[in-house]
Amino acid sequence: MDTQKEALQRIITTLANKNDEIQNFIDTLNHRLKGVQVNSTKVLSELDEEFDSLYSLLDEMKEKMTNSIKQEQAYKTQEMQNQLGQCTNAMESSEELLEFASRSLDIKEPEEFNKAARQIKDRVTMAAAFRLCLKPKVSENMTHLMVDFSQERQMIQSLQFLPVPKAPEIDPADCMVADNCVTVTWRMPDEDNKIDHYVLEYRKTNYDGLPRVKDERCWELIDNIKNAEYTLSGLKFDSKYMNFRVRACNKATAGEYSDPATLETKALTFALDNTSSHLNLKVEDSYVEWDPTGGKSQENKVKGKDNKGRSGTPSPKRTSVTARPAMVRGSRDRFTGESYTVLGDTTIESGQHYWEVKAQKECKSYSVGISYKSIGKFDQLGKTNISWCLHVNNWLQTTFAAKHNNKAKALEMTVPDRIGVYCDFDGGQLSFYNAETKQLIYSFKTKFTQPVVPGFMVWCGGLTLYTGLQVPSAVKTLQKAENGMSGSSSSLTSVAQ
Repeated sequence: MDTQKEALQRIITTLANKNDEIQNFIDTLNHRLKGVQVNSTKVLSELDEEFDSLYSLLDEMKEKMTNSIKQEQAYKTQEMQNQLGQCTNAMESSEELLEFASRSLDIKEPEEFNKAARQIKDRVTMAAAFRLCLKPKVSENMTHLMVDFSQERQMIQSLQFLPVPKAPEIDPADCMVADNCVTVTWRMPDEDNKIDHYVLEYRKTNYDGLPRVKDERCWELIDNIKNAEYTLSGLKFDSKYMNFRVRACNKATAGEYSDPATLETKALTFALDNTSSHLNLKVEDSYVEWDPTGGKSQENKVKGKDNKGRSGTPSPKRTSVTARPAMVRGSRDRFTGESYTVLGDTTIESGQHYWEVKAQKECKSYSVGISYKSIGKFDQLGKTNISWCLHVNNWLQTTFAAKHNNKAKALEMTVPDRIGVYCDFDGGQLSFYNAETKQLIYSFKTKFTQPVVPGFMVWCGGLTLYTGLQVPSAVKTLQKAENGMSGSSSSLTSVAQ
C-alpha cells in the first residue's frame, strides 16, 4: 500500500511539474502572440513613415527639377524674344532705307541726287541690320534637362526589408560561474562580418529551465559589446539561477535573441533575525548596530503600568537592562543579559558556504562565527561548546582571538577590515579569512551534529553583513592545501553534542 502511494505521489509530482511546464509555455505563446500584434503594428507604421518620406522626397525633387526646366525655358524664351525684337527693328529700318534708295534713283537733278546718295551711304553705315549677329544666342535644345530614372527605378524595385543578423547561440557548457562572476560566451551560427556589436540581457530567477513570462524580474541590458563574450562581475547571488540572452546588431538593426540560457548561481543568502536579537541591538536585514537605549521605551511602558499611582524613583533593579519584565523579554530565543547577539535567519545543514562581515572602525567589541540554534539566550558566542567565533576587542587595547567552549586562542596578526567566513558543514570545518587578501586567519575542525546558524555579537559599534557570495576560488584552493593543518588548535577542537 505504502509503495503504491509513493509511486502515485511520484506520478502526481511528475504531472504537476509537466502541467506547470505546459502552463509556462502557454503563457510564453500568449506573450509572443501579443508581441506579434504590437510589433506588426509598429513595423507597419514605420513602413508608412518610410514610404511617406520617399514620396515627400520625390515630390520635392520633382518640384526642384520642374523649376529648373521652367527657368531654362523662361531664359531661352527671353533671349530669343530679345533677339527677335532687335531683328524686327533692324528689318523695318532696312526696308525704309531700301525704299528711300529706290526713290532716289528717280531724281534727275545731279545736286539732289548726290545729296540723297550721301544720306543713303551714311544711313547704311549706321544701319542696325549690318551690326546684327544673325546667329541665335540660345538653342531650342532641352536635352540637358532630360531625365532617365531607370537605375533609380531598379533601385526602388529592389527595395526590401533590412538584412537582420541571425540569432547567436549560447552554450552553457562554454560559460563560467565563479567568484560571483559570470562569463557568458556565444557564437554566430554563420559567419557575419557585418555585425557591429552585441546586446546581452540577463535577469535573476529561482526557476530552472526555460524563462517564465509571469512572476519574473525585468531583464537588465548591457549594450555595445564588441566581442562574443562578456563577464558580469561583483554579482550578489541571491537567486538560484540567472537567465541570459544575446542578440547581434549591424549598423541598421538588431537581430533575434538567442535561445535563453540558464546558469546556476547558488550561494548562501540570509538576513539577520531581529526576532532573536538582543534588545540593545538595532537590526536590519544586513546591518546590526549596538543601541544602548534599545528596549527602554518598551520597558518604561511596562514600568509605567506597574508603578501607576506610585511615587518615587524606581529601584536600580527595575531599570537595569538585564532585569526586564517578562513582557519585554519576548520569546525564549531572544538574547538578553550581556549576550549582545543576533543570529542569521537561515540554518546550514549541509554543503560549503561563505559570507563576509565588516565592522565599523570605531566598533569596540564584536564576534563573528556560528552556533547551534539551541544556544542559550544568556550565552555569548565562543563561550559554549556549541558556538565558534573570532572575537575582536578594541576596548583599551586591541585583542584578536578565536574562541570556542570558553577557550581563546590569541591571534598574532592585524585585524582585517573585512572578514570572510567559510563553513564546510559536511567536512566539519569553520575557517576565517582576510576577505581582501584571502589569507587564512584561523580554522576550527569539529563534527557538527546539529544544523548551525551564523551568529554575530556587537557592542559599541556596528557590523555590515555580505551574503549571496560563492566560496571564492582562492578559498577553495587554500582549503585543499590547509585541510586543518595550519591555524587549528587542539585545545579548541571538539565534537559539539
